[in-house]
Amino acid sequence: MPKGYLLSAHRSPADPIKREAYLKLAGPAIIKAGGKVLASTSNVKAYENGKEEQTVLVEFESFEKAISAYESEDYQKALDALDGGADRDFRLFEGV
Repeated sequence: MPKGYLLSAHRSPADPIKREAYLKLAGPAIIKAGGKVLASTSNVKAYENGKEEQTVLVEFESFEKAISAYESEDYQKALDALDGGADRDFRLFEGV
């Protein structure tokens, strides 16, 4: 079964206070849902329409598990804490 992935590529720096509140909730929510953080860095070389900002890649057992993690009550609380404090290109996708 193909794995599922979460990719969060920031378009600009996040509000530091809202980001901190988000991270306190998002990390545990993602781990609880079975996510494995493969990368989380601002050391990025962007091409084409990309931005050299914070980028996060998380792996899940399946695409369905990635969707469930995003839609979970715990992760939604993290998004509430972020409260618009980040402009991100956020994608869930299926691996090969």
